[in-house]
Amino acid sequence: MAKVKINQPFTLLDTRVGVAERQTVQLEVAKLYTHTPMTIPIEVVNGAEAGPVLLVCAAIHGDELNGVEVVRQLLSKVDATTLRGTLIAVPIVNIFGFIHKSRYLPDRRDLNRCFPGSEQGSLGARMAYMFFDLVVKKCTHIIDLHTGAIHRSNLPQIRGDLSCEMTKEMAMAFGTPVAIDARLRNGSLRSEAAGLDIPVITYEAGEALRFDSLAIAAGLQGVENVMRKLRMLRGRRRKQRHDAVIAAATSWVRADVDGIVRAQVNLGERVSKGQILAYIDSPLGQSEEAVIAPRSGIVIGQQMLPLVNEGDAVFHLAYFAHANSIVEQQLETFIDDIGPIS
Repeated sequence: MAKVKINQPFTLLDTRVGVAERQTVQLEVAKLYTHTPMTIPIEVVNGAEAGPVLLVCAAIHGDELNGVEVVRQLLSKVDATTLRGTLIAVPIVNIFGFIHKSRYLPDRRDLNRCFPGSEQGSLGARMAYMFFDLVVKKCTHIIDLHTGAIHRSNLPQIRGDLSCEMTKEMAMAFGTPVAIDARLRNGSLRSEAAGLDIPVITYEAGEALRFDSLAIAAGLQGVENVMRKLRMLRGRRRKQRHDAVIAAATSWVRADVDGIVRAQVNLGERVSKGQILAYIDSPLGQSEEAVIAPRSGIVIGQQMLPLVNEGDAVFHLAYFAHANSIVEQQLETFIDDIGPIS
Protein backbone atom coordinates (compact mmCIF):
# COMPACT_ATOMS: atom_id res chain seq x y z
CA MET A 1 0.00 0.00 0.00
CA ALA A 2 1.39 3.40 -1.02
CA LYS A 3 2.46 5.62 1.84
CA VAL A 4 0.29 8.70 2.31
CA LYS A 5 2.22 11.91 1.69
CA ILE A 6 1.24 14.72 4.01
CA ASN A 7 0.49 18.02 2.30
CA GLN A 8 2.37 21.28 2.87
CA PRO A 9 1.00 24.77 3.58
CA PHE A 10 0.00 26.58 0.38
CA THR A 11 0.66 30.27 -0.21
CA LEU A 12 -1.38 32.41 -2.60
CA LEU A 13 -1.16 36.22 -2.77
CA ASP A 14 0.97 36.24 0.38
CA THR A 15 -1.75 34.36 2.27
CA ARG A 16 -0.60 31.12 3.88
CA VAL A 17 -3.23 28.36 3.93
CA GLY A 18 -2.39 25.59 6.35
CA VAL A 19 -2.76 21.86 5.83
CA ALA A 20 -6.43 20.77 5.85
CA GLU A 21 -7.52 24.41 5.94
CA ARG A 22 -9.36 26.80 3.64
CA GLN A 23 -9.18 30.55 3.27
CA THR A 24 -10.67 33.27 1.07
CA VAL A 25 -8.24 35.69 -0.53
CA GLN A 26 -8.89 38.74 -2.67
CA LEU A 27 -6.88 39.60 -5.78
CA GLU A 28 -7.11 43.36 -6.35
CA VAL A 29 -7.05 43.91 -10.11
CA ALA A 30 -8.26 47.50 -10.53
CA LYS A 31 -10.19 50.36 -8.96
CA LEU A 32 -13.41 52.13 -9.85
CA TYR A 33 -13.42 55.85 -10.62
CA THR A 34 -14.14 56.37 -6.91
CA HIS A 35 -10.94 54.46 -6.02
CA THR A 36 -13.06 51.63 -4.63
CA PRO A 37 -10.98 48.44 -5.07
CA MET A 38 -12.19 45.80 -7.53
CA THR A 39 -11.13 42.36 -6.33
CA ILE A 40 -11.44 38.81 -7.63
CA PRO A 41 -12.63 36.52 -4.79
CA ILE A 42 -10.63 33.28 -4.55
CA GLU A 43 -11.20 30.33 -2.22
CA VAL A 44 -8.19 28.13 -1.51
CA VAL A 45 -8.93 24.68 -0.08
CA ASN A 46 -5.66 23.06 0.93
CA GLY A 47 -6.07 19.34 1.51
CA ALA A 48 -4.61 17.08 4.17
CA GLU A 49 -2.65 15.01 1.66
CA ALA A 50 -0.29 16.14 -1.09
CA GLY A 51 -1.60 16.11 -4.65
CA PRO A 52 -2.45 18.24 -7.69
CA VAL A 53 -3.24 21.94 -7.58
CA LEU A 54 -6.51 22.30 -9.51
CA LEU A 55 -7.89 25.67 -10.61
CA VAL A 56 -11.64 25.73 -11.24
CA CYS A 57 -12.65 29.14 -12.59
CA ALA A 58 -15.73 30.71 -14.13
CA ALA A 59 -17.01 33.98 -15.60
CA ILE A 60 -13.91 34.95 -17.56
CA HIS A 61 -16.79 36.25 -19.67
CA GLY A 62 -18.72 38.22 -17.08
CA ASP A 63 -22.22 37.27 -18.26
CA GLU A 64 -21.63 33.50 -18.20
CA LEU A 65 -23.31 32.57 -14.93
CA ASN A 66 -23.72 28.79 -14.84
CA GLY A 67 -20.10 28.26 -13.87
CA VAL A 68 -20.45 30.70 -10.95
CA GLU A 69 -23.10 28.43 -9.46
CA VAL A 70 -21.06 25.31 -10.20
CA VAL A 71 -18.15 26.75 -8.19
CA ARG A 72 -20.45 27.76 -5.33
CA GLN A 73 -21.94 24.28 -5.08
CA LEU A 74 -18.51 22.66 -5.39
CA LEU A 75 -17.15 24.68 -2.46
CA SER A 76 -20.10 23.63 -0.30
CA LYS A 77 -19.16 19.97 -0.84
CA VAL A 78 -15.35 19.93 -0.67
CA ASP A 79 -13.87 19.04 2.71
CA ALA A 80 -10.27 20.14 3.29
CA THR A 81 -9.68 17.33 5.80
CA THR A 82 -10.34 14.65 3.18
CA LEU A 83 -9.05 16.48 0.08
CA ARG A 84 -5.88 15.36 -1.63
CA GLY A 85 -3.99 18.29 -3.14
CA THR A 86 -5.22 21.88 -3.38
CA LEU A 87 -8.34 23.37 -4.95
CA ILE A 88 -8.21 27.00 -6.10
CA ALA A 89 -11.80 28.07 -6.81
CA VAL A 90 -12.49 31.35 -8.63
CA PRO A 91 -16.20 31.85 -9.32
CA ILE A 92 -15.80 35.25 -11.03
CA VAL A 93 -12.66 36.13 -12.98
CA ASN A 94 -14.05 39.07 -14.98
CA ILE A 95 -15.41 41.01 -12.02
CA PHE A 96 -16.10 44.13 -14.15
CA GLY A 97 -18.17 42.19 -16.67
CA PHE A 98 -20.03 40.33 -13.93
CA ILE A 99 -21.11 43.55 -12.21
CA HIS A 100 -22.29 45.04 -15.52
CA LYS A 101 -23.86 41.76 -16.75
CA SER A 102 -21.54 41.96 -19.75
CA ARG A 103 -19.28 39.51 -21.53
CA TYR A 104 -16.62 42.18 -21.87
CA LEU A 105 -14.51 44.57 -19.85
CA PRO A 106 -15.38 48.31 -19.73
CA ASP A 107 -13.11 48.95 -22.75
CA ARG A 108 -15.03 46.23 -24.69
CA ARG A 109 -12.06 43.86 -24.66
CA ASP A 110 -12.56 40.12 -24.27
CA LEU A 111 -10.54 39.04 -21.21
CA ASN A 112 -10.15 35.57 -22.72
CA ARG A 113 -8.11 37.06 -25.57
CA CYS A 114 -5.78 39.03 -23.27
CA PHE A 115 -3.66 36.25 -21.72
CA PRO A 116 -0.89 36.08 -20.61
CA GLY A 117 -1.29 39.84 -20.35
CA SER A 118 1.04 42.72 -19.68
CA GLU A 119 1.87 44.92 -16.69
CA GLN A 120 1.73 48.05 -18.88
CA GLY A 121 -1.03 47.22 -21.36
CA SER A 122 -4.79 47.77 -21.49
CA LEU A 123 -7.08 47.09 -18.54
CA GLY A 124 -7.70 43.60 -19.91
CA ALA A 125 -3.98 42.95 -20.37
CA ARG A 126 -3.23 44.08 -16.82
CA MET A 127 -6.02 41.98 -15.29
CA ALA A 128 -4.96 38.96 -17.33
CA TYR A 129 -1.33 39.44 -16.31
CA MET A 130 -2.12 39.52 -12.59
CA PHE A 131 -4.47 36.54 -12.73
CA PHE A 132 -2.11 34.52 -14.91
CA ASP A 133 1.08 35.37 -13.02
CA LEU A 134 -0.28 35.15 -9.47
CA VAL A 135 -2.89 32.37 -9.79
CA VAL A 136 -2.62 30.31 -12.98
CA LYS A 137 1.12 29.68 -12.62
CA LYS A 138 0.49 28.09 -9.22
CA CYS A 139 -1.67 25.34 -10.74
CA THR A 140 -1.03 21.92 -12.24
CA HIS A 141 -4.49 21.43 -13.86
CA ILE A 142 -7.33 23.79 -14.88
CA ILE A 143 -11.07 23.48 -15.52
CA ASP A 144 -12.46 26.64 -17.14
CA LEU A 145 -16.27 26.97 -17.00
CA HIS A 146 -18.19 28.78 -19.77
CA THR A 147 -21.62 29.09 -21.38
CA GLY A 148 -22.79 30.14 -24.81
CA ALA A 149 -22.86 33.85 -25.60
CA ILE A 150 -25.94 36.01 -25.03
CA HIS A 151 -28.95 34.57 -26.92
CA ARG A 152 -26.96 31.40 -27.74
CA SER A 153 -27.23 28.14 -25.83
CA ASN A 154 -24.71 25.31 -25.84
CA LEU A 155 -25.28 21.61 -25.28
CA PRO A 156 -23.04 20.46 -22.39
CA GLN A 157 -19.68 19.76 -24.00
CA ILE A 158 -15.97 19.73 -23.27
CA ARG A 159 -13.39 21.48 -25.44
CA GLY A 160 -9.67 20.97 -25.25
CA ASP A 161 -6.47 20.18 -27.09
CA LEU A 162 -6.96 16.42 -27.11
CA SER A 163 -3.49 15.81 -28.53
CA CYS A 164 -2.32 16.37 -24.92
CA GLU A 165 -2.82 13.04 -23.15
CA MET A 166 -3.67 14.51 -19.73
CA THR A 167 -6.09 17.00 -21.29
CA LYS A 168 -7.80 14.13 -23.08
CA GLU A 169 -8.00 12.10 -19.86
CA MET A 170 -9.60 15.05 -18.06
CA ALA A 171 -12.02 15.59 -20.95
CA MET A 172 -13.11 11.97 -20.96
CA ALA A 173 -13.41 11.88 -17.18
CA PHE A 174 -15.64 14.98 -17.10
CA GLY A 175 -18.42 12.97 -18.66
CA THR A 176 -20.28 15.11 -21.20
CA PRO A 177 -21.68 13.23 -24.23
CA VAL A 178 -19.59 15.32 -26.66
CA ALA A 179 -15.93 16.33 -26.55
CA ILE A 180 -14.47 18.69 -29.15
CA ASP A 181 -10.81 18.62 -30.11
CA ALA A 182 -10.59 22.40 -30.28
CA ARG A 183 -7.61 24.31 -31.59
CA LEU A 184 -5.87 26.68 -29.21
CA ARG A 185 -6.73 30.36 -29.69
CA ASN A 186 -4.01 32.92 -29.08
CA GLY A 187 -4.64 35.01 -26.00
CA SER A 188 -7.00 32.51 -24.36
CA LEU A 189 -6.41 31.11 -20.89
CA ARG A 190 -6.42 27.62 -22.39
CA SER A 191 -3.75 28.43 -24.98
CA GLU A 192 -1.38 30.28 -22.68
CA ALA A 193 -1.67 27.75 -19.85
CA ALA A 194 -0.99 24.94 -22.31
CA GLY A 195 2.21 26.78 -23.21
CA LEU A 196 3.30 26.14 -19.62
CA ASP A 197 2.33 22.45 -19.91
CA ILE A 198 -0.73 22.98 -17.70
CA PRO A 199 -3.59 20.83 -19.07
CA VAL A 200 -6.84 22.78 -19.45
CA ILE A 201 -10.35 21.70 -20.35
CA THR A 202 -13.17 24.13 -21.10
CA TYR A 203 -16.73 23.21 -20.15
CA GLU A 204 -19.43 24.85 -22.28
CA ALA A 205 -23.11 24.58 -21.35
CA GLY A 206 -26.21 26.73 -21.41
CA GLU A 207 -26.72 30.39 -22.26
CA ALA A 208 -25.34 33.67 -20.94
CA LEU A 209 -27.25 35.54 -18.21
CA ARG A 210 -29.37 32.50 -17.35
CA PHE A 211 -29.17 29.57 -14.95
CA ASP A 212 -29.67 26.20 -16.63
CA SER A 213 -30.32 23.37 -14.15
CA LEU A 214 -28.90 20.64 -16.40
CA ALA A 215 -25.80 22.66 -17.26
CA ILE A 216 -25.12 23.35 -13.59
CA ALA A 217 -25.73 19.79 -12.41
CA ALA A 218 -23.62 18.35 -15.23
CA GLY A 219 -20.87 20.87 -14.54
CA LEU A 220 -20.71 20.03 -10.85
CA GLN A 221 -20.72 16.30 -11.51
CA GLY A 222 -18.08 16.72 -14.20
CA VAL A 223 -15.70 18.69 -11.98
CA GLU A 224 -16.06 16.05 -9.26
CA ASN A 225 -15.40 13.34 -11.86
CA VAL A 226 -12.15 15.03 -12.86
CA MET A 227 -11.14 15.49 -9.22
CA ARG A 228 -11.66 11.78 -8.66
CA LYS A 229 -9.66 11.02 -11.79
CA LEU A 230 -6.84 13.11 -10.31
CA ARG A 231 -7.37 11.29 -6.99
CA MET A 232 -8.17 14.54 -5.21
CA LEU A 233 -11.45 13.16 -3.86
CA ARG A 234 -11.88 9.87 -2.07
CA GLY A 235 -13.99 7.12 -3.53
CA ARG A 236 -14.24 5.77 -7.00
CA ARG A 237 -15.66 7.82 -9.79
CA ARG A 238 -19.17 6.64 -10.49
CA LYS A 239 -19.13 4.37 -13.52
CA GLN A 240 -20.52 6.29 -16.46
CA ARG A 241 -23.20 4.75 -18.61
CA HIS A 242 -21.98 6.92 -21.45
CA ASP A 243 -18.60 7.84 -22.87
CA ALA A 244 -17.84 11.16 -24.52
CA VAL A 245 -17.67 10.94 -28.30
CA ILE A 246 -15.03 13.15 -29.89
CA ALA A 247 -16.32 15.38 -32.67
CA ALA A 248 -14.39 15.14 -35.91
CA ALA A 249 -15.39 18.70 -36.85
CA THR A 250 -17.93 21.42 -36.09
CA SER A 251 -19.44 24.30 -38.03
CA TRP A 252 -22.09 27.00 -37.72
CA VAL A 253 -25.03 27.07 -40.12
CA ARG A 254 -25.81 30.69 -40.97
CA ALA A 255 -28.88 32.57 -42.14
CA ASP A 256 -28.94 33.45 -45.82
CA VAL A 257 -31.69 36.05 -45.36
CA ASP A 258 -33.00 38.44 -42.72
CA GLY A 259 -36.18 37.62 -40.84
CA ILE A 260 -37.92 35.70 -38.07
CA VAL A 261 -36.68 32.21 -37.25
CA ARG A 262 -38.96 29.22 -36.65
CA ALA A 263 -36.67 26.46 -35.40
CA GLN A 264 -37.56 22.88 -36.34
CA VAL A 265 -34.88 21.14 -34.24
CA ASN A 266 -33.52 21.48 -30.71
CA LEU A 267 -30.23 21.19 -28.85
CA GLY A 268 -28.93 17.64 -28.81
CA GLU A 269 -31.05 16.55 -31.76
CA ARG A 270 -29.61 14.35 -34.50
CA VAL A 271 -30.01 15.86 -37.96
CA SER A 272 -29.43 14.50 -41.45
CA LYS A 273 -27.81 16.13 -44.45
CA GLY A 274 -30.42 18.17 -46.28
CA GLN A 275 -32.80 18.28 -43.30
CA ILE A 276 -34.64 21.54 -42.65
CA LEU A 277 -33.34 23.03 -39.39
CA ALA A 278 -35.50 26.15 -39.41
CA TYR A 279 -37.55 28.49 -41.54
CA ILE A 280 -36.81 32.19 -41.80
CA ASP A 281 -39.93 34.23 -42.59
CA SER A 282 -40.63 37.88 -43.37
CA PRO A 283 -42.90 39.60 -40.82
CA LEU A 284 -45.86 39.57 -43.23
CA GLY A 285 -45.23 36.00 -44.33
CA GLN A 286 -44.59 36.99 -47.93
CA SER A 287 -41.36 35.03 -48.13
CA GLU A 288 -39.91 31.96 -46.45
CA GLU A 289 -36.38 30.56 -46.59
CA ALA A 290 -35.35 27.16 -45.24
CA VAL A 291 -32.16 26.66 -43.23
CA ILE A 292 -30.66 23.35 -44.38
CA ALA A 293 -28.20 21.05 -42.63
CA PRO A 294 -25.07 20.80 -44.83
CA ARG A 295 -24.03 17.48 -43.24
CA SER A 296 -25.43 14.91 -40.84
CA GLY A 297 -24.58 15.68 -37.23
CA ILE A 298 -25.78 16.72 -33.77
CA VAL A 299 -26.99 20.17 -32.76
CA ILE A 300 -24.55 21.38 -30.06
CA GLY A 301 -25.36 25.11 -30.17
CA GLN A 302 -28.36 27.19 -31.09
CA GLN A 303 -29.33 30.84 -31.54
CA MET A 304 -32.16 31.41 -29.04
CA LEU A 305 -33.30 34.83 -30.30
CA PRO A 306 -35.78 34.31 -33.15
CA LEU A 307 -34.61 37.42 -35.04
CA VAL A 308 -31.70 37.16 -37.46
CA ASN A 309 -29.83 39.18 -40.03
CA GLU A 310 -28.26 37.68 -43.10
CA GLY A 311 -25.06 35.93 -42.05
CA ASP A 312 -26.04 35.37 -38.41
CA ALA A 313 -25.08 31.99 -36.91
CA VAL A 314 -28.23 29.98 -36.20
CA PHE A 315 -27.18 26.38 -35.42
CA HIS A 316 -23.84 24.89 -34.36
CA LEU A 317 -23.45 21.34 -35.62
CA ALA A 318 -20.90 18.71 -34.59
CA TYR A 319 -19.90 15.97 -36.98
CA PHE A 320 -18.65 12.54 -35.92
CA ALA A 321 -16.76 9.61 -37.34
CA HIS A 322 -19.20 7.45 -35.33
CA ALA A 323 -22.80 7.07 -36.38
CA ASN A 324 -24.80 10.05 -35.12
CA SER A 325 -27.28 7.63 -33.54
CA ILE A 326 -24.53 6.55 -31.10
CA VAL A 327 -24.02 10.13 -29.98
CA GLU A 328 -27.77 10.63 -29.64
CA GLN A 329 -28.00 7.53 -27.44
CA GLN A 330 -25.15 8.82 -25.29
CA LEU A 331 -26.98 12.12 -24.94
CA GLU A 332 -30.22 10.42 -23.90
CA THR A 333 -28.34 8.43 -21.24
CA PHE A 334 -26.58 11.60 -20.07
CA ILE A 335 -29.89 13.45 -19.66
CA ASP A 336 -31.37 10.48 -17.79
CA ASP A 337 -28.42 10.59 -15.39
CA ILE A 338 -28.44 14.36 -14.86
CA GLY A 339 -32.01 15.49 -15.51
CA PRO A 340 -34.01 17.19 -18.27
CA ILE A 341 -32.65 20.07 -20.33
CA SER A 342 -34.27 23.25 -18.99
